[in-house]
Amino acid sequence: MSDPDKALATQLANIEAKTGKSVAEIRTLIAASGLVKHGEIRDMLKERFGLGYGDANTLAHVAKQEESAVPPSAAQAVDELYTGPKAALRPIHDRVMALVESWGGFEAAPKKTYVSLRRKKQFATLGPATNTRVELGLNVKGVAAGGRLEELPPKSMCTHRVRLAHAGEVNDELAAWLRAAYDQAG
Repeated sequence: MSDPDKALATQLANIEAKTGKSVAEIRTLIAASGLVKHGEIRDMLKERFGLGYGDANTLAHVAKQEESAVPPSAAQAVDELYTGPKAALRPIHDRVMALVESWGGFEAAPKKTYVSLRRKKQFATLGPATNTRVELGLNVKGVAAGGRLEELPPKSMCTHRVRLAHAGEVNDELAAWLRAAYDQAG
């Protein structure tokens, strides 16, 4: 991401924090207002949310651009992974994430179809593989495949994977494999 893109993403994140609304929610609000002129939209945003000229001006520009031009926040990106028929899989994702969060620092980087979990290096991937299953990819050495833990071919993004159909499968066995991957990535 270039510096201007980073600056815009930071500014939009700050605007979302100030207003308590996502860019998508603000875009919906603008559409409902019936306003079309840039200056009118900017002034409405300043008045409605108490934004300064610069933030309101940027938001007015961004709101008029196509949806794909606005980088989603991490939370929005994860929400998009679990929409429609995949919505029922979200509790599996949340349970895995709560487990990892209990161990301390790591980075969760949403991608188009999964979330990458990293410390110094990627230790896991997590995302809906189908409408009925979440796949947890693991980068873990010294753990033998067997049962639910499948070994992946060499040069795959991960060394192992576990397929999860319900939140109850996030158990002590899975936690041990995931913790080994987490520790090795530190």
